[in-house]
Amino acid sequence: MEHRGLLLVLVAALCLAGGADARHAKKSYQAVFSFGDSLSDAGNLIVDGIPKSLTTARAPYGMTFFGRPTGRCSNGRVVVDFLAEHFGLPLPPASQAHGKGFKKGANFAITGATALEYSFFKAHGIDQRIWNTGSINTQIGWLQKMKPSLCKSEKECRDYFSKSLFVVGEFGGNDYNAPLFSGVAFSDVKTYVPLVAKAIANGVEKLIELGATDLLVPGILPIGCFPLYLTLYNSSKKSDYNARTGCLRRYNRLAFHHNRELKQQLDQLQKKYPKTKIMYGDYFKAAMQFVVSPGKFVR
Repeated sequence: MEHRGLLLVLVAALCLAGGADARHAKKSYQAVFSFGDSLSDAGNLIVDGIPKSLTTARAPYGMTFFGRPTGRCSNGRVVVDFLAEHFGLPLPPASQAHGKGFKKGANFAITGATALEYSFFKAHGIDQRIWNTGSINTQIGWLQKMKPSLCKSEKECRDYFSKSLFVVGEFGGNDYNAPLFSGVAFSDVKTYVPLVAKAIANGVEKLIELGATDLLVPGILPIGCFPLYLTLYNSSKKSDYNARTGCLRRYNRLAFHHNRELKQQLDQLQKKYPKTKIMYGDYFKAAMQFVVSPGKFVR
């Protein structure tokens, strides 16, 4: 089932990032540009063919809205699709798709993307155990390549981007999945947090330099509640779990640490660029509602 209610809560988390009621804060945008990983991918991974092992490009994915697999890691729409609809815009097409128009937006996200560069993982000896499709910088490079088809002069481009919404992320999940699943010590993975947050902030700054003024930057989800984490890191110690949620404490603390660091980086950027609106999207808090009160989100 496509959990529309669940996704709409995430949309609300983004729309409410500035503190206003989403129902009364609707703003007009000319386009929506999205960057991120599997939480946002609209088909970039499968543009040049479907990898044999990729289940997300096969049924039942896409069954509840599109009626067919689209490359989204969802059986329907992803969060940015709902955001586009909220602002009266078409769903942003995968940026690498052929024969598409991108004047009203594009989705640069691709499954497997990271905030950090591949060279970082190679330097830490886990390059053979990470499925990496590029970084946030890779996707910004795609935007820069597309730019001449969107606007002609620098002035026109800055005006156009200033009237567009930029959704930058989620990034970070794969930066932690790769080392954790590769057996890197948890204490070492924690040291990546400032680097990951800074990489995201640097990407946001590059977009601002291109002319973006309204940017939504989501944090990461509570990974300690993920079934995969609960299975891989199953523990016999009750103290390893949150009594209320049943989630693994230290992995949620890692996610919380990342989100806190990211917010601090974004606050610094906001001070540096006071004419922009940099909004933090609290995926963690929104998703925890599904864990605590799942019955509210089932049709």
